[in-house]
Amino acid sequence: MPQSLHTVRRLVQLLTGLFLFGFAAAMMLKASLGVDPWTVFAEGLHVTWGWSFGWIVVISSGVVLLFWIPLRQRPGLGTVLNALLVGPSMEIGLALVDVPDLLVHKIVLFAAGLLMMGIASGFYIGAGFGPGPRDGLMVGINARYGWPLWAARTTVEVIVLSIGWFLGGTVGVGTVIFALMIGPLAQRAIKVYRIGPYSPKAIGT
Repeated sequence: MPQSLHTVRRLVQLLTGLFLFGFAAAMMLKASLGVDPWTVFAEGLHVTWGWSFGWIVVISSGVVLLFWIPLRQRPGLGTVLNALLVGPSMEIGLALVDVPDLLVHKIVLFAAGLLMMGIASGFYIGAGFGPGPRDGLMVGINARYGWPLWAARTTVEVIVLSIGWFLGGTVGVGTVIFALMIGPLAQRAIKVYRIGPYSPKAIGT
């Protein structure tokens, strides 16, 4: 494949992954079974200060980037676009997705959102333009300390969940399921959809 077409393919995969990531977060929020830890964190900030979810996601992305410094992570195009686009795509999802009435529909919506977020992580990280601010913590811990991606992701999710719950975010059974499952799902998806130069140490562990 010519280099130019390969780059276009990576860009399309990056942008698709970022849109799906934010939309998936909105799906899980609408399912009302408990959201992902980062959304619990955003919800806690929303309860505390009243800011919109989209703005909280964008602002918190900038703060999270400060934690990249000790991990020696360098931002890339994917990092910048993640910080700018995930929040707005989440707002789009919140506007388009209705809250289901039946429990079975809520379960299906949550499961679809969780799977979509795992695949979306593989899309945009696998494109090789740099991970997003939050996933960069997972990648940085993996690169700096050799932790498996799933272990690094799970550790970060549990810490963020604890802070969000303390600030007033809603925690449900879906939150616990997400915290335990997103690491393995994201690791598998990155392995499947990797087309960029990024190659984490523990991609297959």
